[in-house]
Amino acid sequence: PCVKNRVAPEIEEAVLQMALEYPAYGQMRASNELRKQGVLISSGGIRSIWLRHGLEVFKKRLKALEKKAAKEGLVYTEEQIRVLESARRERETVPDEIETHHPGYLLAQDTFYVGYIKGVGRIYQQTVIDTYSAVAFAKLYTAKVPLTAADTLNDRVVPFFEEQGVDILRILTDRGTEYCGRLDKHPYQLYLQLQEIEHTRTKARHPQTNGICERFHKTVLDEFYKTIFRKKIFNNTDDLQTELDRWMEFYNRERTHQGKRCQGRTPIATFTDGLELAKKAKLTIEEKTAA
Repeated sequence: PCVKNRVAPEIEEAVLQMALEYPAYGQMRASNELRKQGVLISSGGIRSIWLRHGLEVFKKRLKALEKKAAKEGLVYTEEQIRVLESARRERETVPDEIETHHPGYLLAQDTFYVGYIKGVGRIYQQTVIDTYSAVAFAKLYTAKVPLTAADTLNDRVVPFFEEQGVDILRILTDRGTEYCGRLDKHPYQLYLQLQEIEHTRTKARHPQTNGICERFHKTVLDEFYKTIFRKKIFNNTDDLQTELDRWMEFYNRERTHQGKRCQGRTPIATFTDGLELAKKAKLTIEEKTAA
């Protein structure tokens, strides 16, 4: 960094003060408000200062405010109280961490657009992930419809869990038309009812609710698709599915994960270690049903 080109210390202090007094302000709003006070700095300059001090996003500014208040015993202003309460309600509605207690407790499903292959058309990937163990399933289609979403469960997911003796309790999806519709007519909804699987939808305009699928899509794009499309030319989905299956086997059984539950283990190892928890939960449910 070129230190001599930085803003004056008093301007930087005013920017930091504004970030804590009004954490909900974006960089443009903060720039306009500071201009009214006679402090001239661009929105880009404000962002640079925020980045240096780790305040570039709203959540970080809230944490800095709470830390300072706890350390110095500050009394929150009405604006700060309003923002903190709004953030608390948001966390309760869309928690940062998915609640999952054992394999099969919650599965996440999403559609990933792979791309366009000449002579084949658009290629979509149906992705299903066990949120406890990160064991993933993926199947390719040329359409994004309810039948393909249900087919992935029927062909790949349900047979695997039946083989392991684990019940699927709930599935989380977004509100796409391939997942949502009339309960008495929609193929995907009908399949979930047939399998006695509860269906949960993400909050509207909050794709991060299903962030485990979004993160997997980034991984499969970076580690598989960007590499395989440089090595081979595909004229049909079957050949691409074969390569994808081979990579998924590596992903589930050899690639270690550093998440909260995997902790350096592979997804299959995490799934196997959690089988006892799933069996205990199944016995508890059966006992309650019998009672």
